[in-house]
Amino acid sequence: MSDDTIGTGQPGQDAFTPVEELSYEQARDELIETVKILELGQMGLDESLKYWERGEALARACEAHLDGAAKRVEDALDKAEEADAEGDE
Repeated sequence: MSDDTIGTGQPGQDAFTPVEELSYEQARDELIETVKILELGQMGLDESLKYWERGEALARACEAHLDGAAKRVEDALDKAEEADAEGDE
């Protein structure tokens, strides 16, 4: 069994890295795996709910990362426009 398998066994209280510590790519990849695990439908209700809740948290984290990236792009474009406007004066 490989060490990179996600979702095997029973998730313990500390089985998951806190979502706040994950990069966008890590959160996205774990979300993809979580969806695959849930789609298999081979868990009991309690375990399924834990994965569902984790998936929701991962989706929110991905959205926050993307919002932050969009803000950075907007800020960079605004600075470029300001620099262009100052250069035209």
